[in-house]
Amino acid sequence: MNFHFEQLVASLVYAAVGLVVFAIAWKVAEKLLPFNLVKELVEDDNIAVGIVMAAMILGLALIVASAIHG
Repeated sequence: MNFHFEQLVASLVYAAVGLVVFAIAWKVAEKLLPFNLVKELVEDDNIAVGIVMAAMILGLALIVASAIHG
């Protein structure tokens, strides 16, 4: 097995950057949306809000993956 420490570190850094970008996007969405995001998802089981947030997460994942790939 050909293990490279630099590749592991790079993967961890990209994962951390992806999580930070996701957290920032979540906070921005909470500020911009005219309703309480967590209440809609957890208490009210709003499927439409869940789909929109899932689309946001997938979009961010594609952006981070493209940045990693180059």
